Amino acid sequence: MSESQTIVIKIGTSSLTKATGQIAVATIASLVETLTSLRSDGHRVVLVSSGAVGVGCARLNLKERPRKIAVKQAVAAVGQGRLMRIYDDLFSSLQQPIAQVLLTRRELMERTSYVNAFNTFIALLELGVIPIVNENDTVAIDELKFGDNDTLSALVASLIEADWLFILTDVDRLYSADPRLNPDAQPIELVGSAEFKQLQVEAGGNGSQWGTGGMATKLAAARIATSSGVRTVITQGKQPQNILQIIQGEPLGTQFEPQSRADNARKRWINYGLIPMGKLYLDRGAVKAICQQGKSLLPAGIIKIEGDFVASDAVQLCDGEGREIGRGLVNYSSTEITQIKGHHSEKIAQILGYEGADTVVHRNNLIIKD
Repeated sequence: MSESQTIVIKIGTSSLTKATGQIAVATIASLVETLTSLRSDGHRVVLVSSGAVGVGCARLNLKERPRKIAVKQAVAAVGQGRLMRIYDDLFSSLQQPIAQVLLTRRELMERTSYVNAFNTFIALLELGVIPIVNENDTVAIDELKFGDNDTLSALVASLIEADWLFILTDVDRLYSADPRLNPDAQPIELVGSAEFKQLQVEAGGNGSQWGTGGMATKLAAARIATSSGVRTVITQGKQPQNILQIIQGEPLGTQFEPQSRADNARKRWINYGLIPMGKLYLDRGAVKAICQQGKSLLPAGIIKIEGDFVASDAVQLCDGEGREIGRGLVNYSSTEITQIKGHHSEKIAQILGYEGADTVVHRNNLIIKD
């Protein structure tokens, strides 16, 4: 494809390191050459790189990944500097400037920070820089962690409205079962947007000894990215040069077709940038009004609430059987909603003793799940 595109590439620890935990220099060099070639072709490129903890373990001669959070964060701090030094040396030899971008979930949860992150990425890409992104493990707290860089890469791809997300892993594509254990495993070359829900694969496990992302996290990341209009590919991390061939149309890896990018950036932020702080259970009338008629959520349609949250927090909207139908930003706290649920909007001021919004979740702050 000749036109300039925005491409996010995520590479996992299993691809960046050998089984011994030592750095796979040849793979990193091939990755650097590939990304620089993409930039030379006029594409905008972002790299989401795992490996800080793995590289830190090798640097400190640790035989296994630490389990204690404080030790893991300390090891990540050691490894991150070493990893960036390797990237900088290799990219500099090809005269390609790079930048380090460390994110935590908190930056994507706060609307102003989310917009600032977007502006920073766009400025870097316009300058011809390749941003290298990782979670800021040194300061991240457990409840606000991305959990793995597969999720981080999908959120970054959604944030910057990328055209492609490549998830580089230790298999050449997705299979119906683990090909290392099941010789009858069938390769999956293309997953259409309508087929995603019916996709049945063996996706258990937590990844390698040094990494945190198993196949389940990659499928979850593909779901986030494709629903944001980003074509997603799972392919072999030890052969990053395949990215060039895939963009040119060769059927390598497993591709996930993107959905149309119909929603706006704010609604993508509500859907993927925020962590829901509670749940609202709705009656059938409210579910129909929201899903079929595009209306706001009124207090009369709420039958039960869960969680402790404040106004402007994100919550999940569920039907009476607990299935999530959407997400939104609430205009009232959980305490206030407990008092007004089941009542008509004109009763809100009388119940609470002060004037407030007529809606619990306004339709402009509400997204519907597929």
